[in-house]
Amino acid sequence: MPTNATQYDDQFPTQASKIGEKISDTAGQVRDKISDLGTTAAEKIDENRDAAASGLQKAATAIRDKAESLPGGERVAGLAQATADKLSTTADYVRDHDLNGMIADVETLVKNNPGPSLLAAACIGFLIGRAFSNND
Repeated sequence: MPTNATQYDDQFPTQASKIGEKISDTAGQVRDKISDLGTTAAEKIDENRDAAASGLQKAATAIRDKAESLPGGERVAGLAQATADKLSTTADYVRDHDLNGMIADVETLVKNNPGPSLLAAACIGFLIGRAFSNND
């Protein structure tokens, strides 16, 4: 004669298996949605690369046009020209590389320069923290 304990012992493995399957299915769905969101974000970034590059190029052109009229003489004009050159180079880079290429370049940079990369990340984190703090 089976007891109530035997009946429950038979049900627990089955219920545990069903719960495990549901958790696994849900985790798979979440993973797929996150992957889809990441793909969509990457596509949006790639779509806007040309606009970003154009904006950087316009800024470089504006700085070059105003460099000679800046107060401070030849040294300030030289710094402005160097800044314009960097902006122009950045515009070319953004235009020529997709998001995956840029991520790979950042990974290589961080691997080759871990100390400065950590310092830069700390500075950026500090600035973001300050931007969102409520110190009026």
